[in-house]
Amino acid sequence: MFKKKLKLSPIMTFIMLMFITIVVSGLLHLFNVQAEYTTVNKVTSEFTNNVVEVNSLLSFSGIKHIVTTAVSGFVNFAPLSTLIIVLIGIGILEKTGFIKTFFTVLTRNSKRYTITFILILISLMFSILGDIGYVVMLPLGALLFKYGRRNPMGGIIAAFASLTFGYSINVFLSANDSSLLTMTLNAAKVLDPSYKIGIFFSLFIMLAVLVAVSILFTNITEKKIMARLPRVDVESEEVKITNKELRGLIVGLFLGIVYVLIVIYMIIPGLPLSGALLDSSGTKYIDMLFGPNSLFNKGFIFIVTMLFVIVGLGYGIMTKTIKNNNDFAESLGASLDGIGNVLVLLFFASLFINVFEESNIGLVIVGWISKIISSLSFTGVWLITITFILVAIANVFCPSSIVKWNILSASVVPVFMNASISPEFAQIVFAAGDSITNGLTPLLVYFVIYLAFMEKYNNTNDTMTLFGSLKYMTSYAAYVSIAWFVIIIGFYLIGIPIGIGSFPGVLYGA
Repeated sequence: MFKKKLKLSPIMTFIMLMFITIVVSGLLHLFNVQAEYTTVNKVTSEFTNNVVEVNSLLSFSGIKHIVTTAVSGFVNFAPLSTLIIVLIGIGILEKTGFIKTFFTVLTRNSKRYTITFILILISLMFSILGDIGYVVMLPLGALLFKYGRRNPMGGIIAAFASLTFGYSINVFLSANDSSLLTMTLNAAKVLDPSYKIGIFFSLFIMLAVLVAVSILFTNITEKKIMARLPRVDVESEEVKITNKELRGLIVGLFLGIVYVLIVIYMIIPGLPLSGALLDSSGTKYIDMLFGPNSLFNKGFIFIVTMLFVIVGLGYGIMTKTIKNNNDFAESLGASLDGIGNVLVLLFFASLFINVFEESNIGLVIVGWISKIISSLSFTGVWLITITFILVAIANVFCPSSIVKWNILSASVVPVFMNASISPEFAQIVFAAGDSITNGLTPLLVYFVIYLAFMEKYNNTNDTMTLFGSLKYMTSYAAYVSIAWFVIIIGFYLIGIPIGIGSFPGVLYGA
């Protein structure tokens, strides 16, 4: 009669996961659990043997690490600064009324299916700009659905699913893809020193996946997710937009467009006074844009926030919602009200991820998987399928694609080349497996942002649990897995180009 199900808050779940990791790391270290794997020396193009073992955190040195890095790990936790800075910009957009006016006008005469499709398509393509999509698209997705008179959680779920499961669906080469491509070439040159891959090697297959996933995710959101979410109470009368608000909208958008054009001009090399935001040491444009010395890369969060501030300020002045400097200052901090619970959640999430990474459990698992792939004797469809599944498993324990591919590329690329499958196709198979479990692991650093916004807009009496929020992702994971697999196998069996100058098959050294 007292069988009420206990629901742990996300904070308590992170604490439990942290202690479980500490205990498991101690046990695995006791049994000397380790993994051997090979990497490619980019200078000599030769294989290098590596060994990684589980570090015990159930020891004096382990506890010392946790205590001494708890604060610095939180301060340097990527989602913390990006979320706070972007919320400053979103705060002025919402406080002045720009978002309400813009999204009301956008959704008033549009079909819900169309709005959802646009949100998902933009979120899928946002990954080319890196991880900032999580702190931009999740709050905007929530507000889009809110002012579209729907449950804001639907917008959060759709945006997060698209950003995570669509992380590898890049029609154009991203900074992350460029790093992966360098590793792929290094591994390929072990067998064929003259091997080359163009930057548009995946253009055709990525377009196919982008279209398919956009349609699939829109249908999942509309037919499955929104049906599970409680309906929100909305006023029956239509929200009226005054002429003053329309003028403010026009002025705000005009200022935003001018600002964006200036930024675009500053990232185009070769024009008078242009290119100031680029890394001049890069050889490829993508490296100039996202290189370590690129002002565009380093300051992108600030650039986006300033866009929001300029648009909101223009709207606010025109509509008189900003009358003086006090109104302006107050609007900048509007989205930061009640952020205390979010900061606590971010702290314990950073602590758990720090503990897990220090344990090396994820790296050991990836090392084991690398060893399994290197010993595979399969070819063709079976090789692609097994690699696809193994990469998906590895991603649950090590979400960083660059870290994983640094370990796996030395095994995957040569095995695929020996099976007459091109290195670039091997990278696509890796990217596919890497993305299909991206939204299912709490080790993804931006997963906590999803949790924070789900809690913020959860108006039910039920606690929004960590694993409860994961359940919304299962349908997306299943369908994106099927889409990726069917398209990959289809391209391979038919043998059509996967991009400009690239094919699934290869005869290296020919």
